[in-house]
Amino acid sequence: MNIYVGNLSYKMTESELEAVFGQFGTVLSAKIVTDRETNRSKGFAFVEMADEAAAQEAIEQLNNKEVGGRNLRVNEAKPREEKPRRAARY
Repeated sequence: MNIYVGNLSYKMTESELEAVFGQFGTVLSAKIVTDRETNRSKGFAFVEMADEAAAQEAIEQLNNKEVGGRNLRVNEAKPREEKPRRAARY
């Protein structure tokens, strides 16, 4: 299951994020979204967990929990909506 994690501390690393979610089960991936130009965290991430029940438990336990001085927003990630591409102008 893919999980959205918002309101992350800008100092948190992917390994720290993986450790937080690893308490609940196997973490397949933990990706902090960064700005392309500055490479700084945008304050949110996606965590993928192998087991659905463990992922639900992590969501329940970690949503609104303080980690790194900030209250996390944790919920099931929604599939990205495809935005229509803008036509190229020549």
